[in-house]
Amino acid sequence: MSDVKVVRQPLPDEIKKQGILDWGIWTKEVSRFPWTYDATETCYFLEGEVVVTPEGGEPVQIGKGDLVTFPKGMSCTWDIRKPVRKHYSFED
Repeated sequence: MSDVKVVRQPLPDEIKKQGILDWGIWTKEVSRFPWTYDATETCYFLEGEVVVTPEGGEPVQIGKGDLVTFPKGMSCTWDIRKPVRKHYSFED
């Protein structure tokens, strides 16, 4: 499963409507690590530059201003190229 959805620069109204600015914040330094999603994650990148490569899929570049949804069950590798700061929310 490699169905990463990226919305580049969503409108401020959409961010407000989803309550994104009330979500928790996650930060991470430059690093590379494997990850498997136990739940669907939606996140909004405040800072950073990342390449996420789903197992068996194509690399996806993500950065500041992107609204991203990672599907439950997806295994991937995160390659953080510039430190990340993002709002995040998980749902089953």
